[in-house]
Amino acid sequence: MNKEREKGHVGGSFSDFLKEQGTCEETTQQAVKRVIAHQFAAAMKESGINKIEMAKQLKTSRSQLDRLLDPENDKVTLAALSRAAKAIGRSLRLELQ
Repeated sequence: MNKEREKGHVGGSFSDFLKEQGTCEETTQQAVKRVIAHQFAAAMKESGINKIEMAKQLKTSRSQLDRLLDPENDKVTLAALSRAAKAIGRSLRLELQ
């Protein structure tokens, strides 16, 4: 038995698979948005801010806020995310890797 199979590794990485399928970029974008949505939900809970209060702070509707916080909606602007972060006392940080 080869060493990779002994360690539980068979074949290439999942990233390699996604690249081969041509879906790596799209999948990564979706994953990032899901993480951000989860972080917003956790920060809102920690801060004791509900969606109604958050929408008021952002001077927007609850349905608009729902779109911003929707983990499946990847059509959100950086400006909107930055304003939402500020509303809960946080900042948005982006970095290239």
